[in-house]
Amino acid sequence: MQLRLKLLSMSVAGFAAMAGLSSAQAADPKEDFVRQPAPPGFQVFVNELEGPVYADAQGRTLYTWPKRTLRNGTAGEDRGKPTCGNQPSRESSGTQSPYPGGFTMPEVETRPACTDLWPVALAPADAKPVGKWTVVTRPDGSKQWAYEGFAVYTSALDKRPGDVLGGTDLGFIGEGGAVRNPVGAESNVPGQFRVHTTMTGRLVTLRDGLSVYTYDRDGRNKSNCNNECLIDWEPVLAATSATRVGEWTPFERSPGVLQWSFRGRPVYRYIEDSKAGSQSGRDIPGWRNVYTQMTPKPPAGFTVKPTIVGMGLGDANGMTVYRHVCTDDAPDQLSCDTPDSPQVYRFAMCGGGDPELCLKTFPYVIAPASAKTGNQVWGTLLIDPKTGKPAVAGAAGALNVYTFRGRPIYTFAGYKGYGDRKPTDINANGWGEANGGRNGYAAIIYRDIFETRDGYSMRGGGR
Repeated sequence: MQLRLKLLSMSVAGFAAMAGLSSAQAADPKEDFVRQPAPPGFQVFVNELEGPVYADAQGRTLYTWPKRTLRNGTAGEDRGKPTCGNQPSRESSGTQSPYPGGFTMPEVETRPACTDLWPVALAPADAKPVGKWTVVTRPDGSKQWAYEGFAVYTSALDKRPGDVLGGTDLGFIGEGGAVRNPVGAESNVPGQFRVHTTMTGRLVTLRDGLSVYTYDRDGRNKSNCNNECLIDWEPVLAATSATRVGEWTPFERSPGVLQWSFRGRPVYRYIEDSKAGSQSGRDIPGWRNVYTQMTPKPPAGFTVKPTIVGMGLGDANGMTVYRHVCTDDAPDQLSCDTPDSPQVYRFAMCGGGDPELCLKTFPYVIAPASAKTGNQVWGTLLIDPKTGKPAVAGAAGALNVYTFRGRPIYTFAGYKGYGDRKPTDINANGWGEANGGRNGYAAIIYRDIFETRDGYSMRGGGR
């Protein structure tokens, strides 16, 4: 079945319709999770983008740093072996880059240590394992909590309880670095299902990654998809011994045959979906993807519009919005896409090292002084345009810019005639080193219409 796309941009008021949601699904429920044993004081917050995540007693989200194979080596940590240290990395490692290691890192005199940005989740000397939580010994002899064997840290970027600004499950762009992952509480779904973080919301799929859907004509725990309907749609059946799991209920579809429903809505698989992450079934009138919760809408005035790679975010004029993606090529793999990090990486990609040219090539998306977002995904920030770093209130020339996950966002005005000229353009997607993965720009995409990747990571189980 060919995908059906609206040809006109939509305002954020059409966000739920773009996501294929019913009014009931868009009513802002939060994802349920499995209550499991955890160390004393640890708790779960349901983040608006990442869903349920573990936090320490102060509400600081917990992260792991699993080892990842990069272009010229590996980075990250093995199970049971924390390596995020107390001394700053002063030279590049060469594991990400085509260049050899040994280059002096930017702003080396003030470069923080790994543990400055990733404080250790210390465990008491007499701490005992609890469920999936264990205790590992750091090189200095101190004890650290670990989850499924991986040492656990908090992030200096997180300011409010439940923030998840340090890392994300949204997936990698190109050859990204060894990023930190939030420790997610297990989604409370039957074993046949998984939940994934996407720009639209926490998407439910089968274990193989194929999407599941609901049908507008169904009743509560009652399927009206029969006869010809079953040519294209397959009910997701439950075992005859199945019982209720959180918001999931097995109901009798026909004598002796049980089907799963989520929040009272029967769920199905679309026969023509063949790739993990495909959402083509929601293009059929009356059929909708299943989400445990929705991502907060972009700020007022933004648009969601079609591009050649999918439904992307546009500014008030419909021009494609980009985020800067950057992980530095040092052993500790610190992020370099935040306003507090060295801006030389971004300046190199957007203006050959010239901040003034950067402002012209990739201008910030300016926010009105009165702009309010009211959530932990979208925000505003004062920026010094000359340095690219945060400015204090009242500073001369400071710009009030929109942010996504605490990072400024941009449009692509271009250089020497090459740039985005109309809303369907997306010429800076993948602009930068390693297709933008190590240091570059990525468009904010809500749906990949070509199904090569659909905006979420397939890492782990149950997340």
